[in-house]
Amino acid sequence: MTQEVYHIPALLPQSLEALDVRPGGIYIDATLGGGGHSSAIAALLSGDGHLYSIDQDSEAIARAFSHPCFTPVHGNFRFLENYTDYFGITGKVDGILADLGVSFHHFDDASRGFSFRADGPLDMRMNPRATRTAADIVATADVDELTSMFKIYGELKQARKLAAALVAARDKGGVTTTAQLAEIASRFVNPAREKKELAQVFQALRIVVNGEMEALEAFLRQCVSVLKPGGRLAVITYHSLEDRMVKNFMRSGRIDGEVEKDLFGRSSSPLKQLSSKPIVPDDAEIEANPRSRSAKLRVAEKL
Repeated sequence: MTQEVYHIPALLPQSLEALDVRPGGIYIDATLGGGGHSSAIAALLSGDGHLYSIDQDSEAIARAFSHPCFTPVHGNFRFLENYTDYFGITGKVDGILADLGVSFHHFDDASRGFSFRADGPLDMRMNPRATRTAADIVATADVDELTSMFKIYGELKQARKLAAALVAARDKGGVTTTAQLAEIASRFVNPAREKKELAQVFQALRIVVNGEMEALEAFLRQCVSVLKPGGRLAVITYHSLEDRMVKNFMRSGRIDGEVEKDLFGRSSSPLKQLSSKPIVPDDAEIEANPRSRSAKLRVAEKL
């Protein structure tokens, strides 16, 4: 039997180069996941060097590797500064990495409810201890709320029709499984783009269930105080909403992207982008790991 691949890290060599990992440095992997990026960073550390890796999924923490320069942290990266204060490293961190993708395991494990490719409970919680599932949202949100969710986070043209159909389904027992959601959603997607648009439906729900955009905003704001001058921030995104937020923040230090200037016309941004364009996978990586196709790595340095 072929062993399940828990996760293949995207843009791994590029991420290590972006962080400019040094043996004695202090680093944070804000998204431990399958541990691919973290184990590669830890392998480069020695002496006083240390890596702290955060994940809200208890399963990721339980699977974490062991290394003398490594500490797994069970929590959400939206509370980044709480953790760095606890470990006494706020303002001393040399590099922070965040890979905003979902682990292969989450997509492939039907019981987690992240994918339309296999039937399972409509769950989608990154943190299994969280109380609200995707099924709860579908069962309680009104048409306007669902429409806004699918339009903003899924960028779907038929958002209102889909929302109305989901609300109507409540009278017939509701929508509690991934197969039920996929069956209803398939009526409102372009047949030529069915898989992509179904993925966008599930993406929208997942973002709301896990408060992903709010968590990302909170995380980015805290990175500035956590990094030391010259420290690097590297973020891998997978869809336009989060990429736009990261790009704006790295350019201006603000989520809205507005560049504030002093009396002399100089930018007051606390970060300097190290590349105007994102780093993307090459053809060889995409062939080996098709799920990396939409990955974009952006890198900035604290001034």
